[in-house]
Amino acid sequence: MRHSERHRTHRTGWLRAAVLGANDGIVSTASLVLGVAATGAGTQAILVAGVASLVAGAMSMAAGEYVSVSSQADTENADLAREKAELADNPQQEHAELTAIYVKRGLDQPLASQVATQLMQKNALEAHARDELGISDTLAAKPVQAALASAATFAAGAALPLLVVLLLPATALMWGVAGTSLFFLAALGLIAAQAGGSPLLVSTARVSFWGALAMGLTAGVGALFGVAA
Repeated sequence: MRHSERHRTHRTGWLRAAVLGANDGIVSTASLVLGVAATGAGTQAILVAGVASLVAGAMSMAAGEYVSVSSQADTENADLAREKAELADNPQQEHAELTAIYVKRGLDQPLASQVATQLMQKNALEAHARDELGISDTLAAKPVQAALASAATFAAGAALPLLVVLLLPATALMWGVAGTSLFFLAALGLIAAQAGGSPLLVSTARVSFWGALAMGLTAGVGALFGVAA
């Protein structure tokens, strides 16, 4: 019989980085555009600032994700190396540890011991990594994947407000960028919720609220300290 259940945990690694990147791209670039526009700057100056924000933000996201996820991967690899050494030095103790884990999960002692024996015969390190350390291929840290996903989605998100700047006249820039950016953020929330299986309304409201707050505060700072042309 074919397994018909559809789970989404395999998406957590790239989905978190992708949503974070796209959200930051839209919010930071739209906020910067609104802040600069509120000072009375021209369209060219706004575009230059926006493009600089896109490039710097994408590189920053890639570097930050790579460093942080690499630290996680280093920790996982160190734990795996330690577990491998313990399996070589004291396999009986490791068998007892795995048996105790299965007993705690609800198996009786003889069955837990039998399961531990069979799994360790197949791949002892994989069994201990998954059930003792909580490390699996699905959830393991992938630095390059996270960095690329963050950089690409940040750039894609940041390009949206800049496209609006190119298309709208200067008189409609403020409201146009703010309105379309909120629409983009709401769409991002819906896509992320659909991909991750979370409630649509909650995800959309969460993303939109923080985006609106960031853009409002940045525009306020620009209007407060800027000089109208």
